[in-house]
Amino acid sequence: MVDRTLLLRKISELERYRDQVREFSSITISDYKADWKTQRIVERTLQMMIETCVDIAGHIISDRGMRTPSSYADTFRVLAENSVADLELLAAMERMAKFRNVVVHQYEDVDAEIVIAILRSHLDDFRRYVDAILTCL
Repeated sequence: MVDRTLLLRKISELERYRDQVREFSSITISDYKADWKTQRIVERTLQMMIETCVDIAGHIISDRGMRTPSSYADTFRVLAENSVADLELLAAMERMAKFRNVVVHQYEDVDAEIVIAILRSHLDDFRRYVDAILTCL
């Protein structure tokens, strides 16, 4: 049985991170590019948010005996395959997983425009993710 208390604590962390990073949602691209401290705070917080989503998914996947994901992005595919997430949410979370990989593995420079787009237009994807998880529970 899934540890509901653990998942609720992780959801609470995710929401706290989202509220914290939302403070940066009005920053301009040029100001973002010029401030390495802001870059570090925002990118690391987004990374933690995405990893928390993956962790939450992992608990549900394991508890329900779903197939083992092959990557962070695949974790969200597994949820969609099992009707926990819809296709729109799947697409959003797959993009987040790919963004996380760029941040963590530094495959390329992090594109400031993508970061600003996440801050301005995609933080609610995390709210939709939480809603889907809560519905699943």
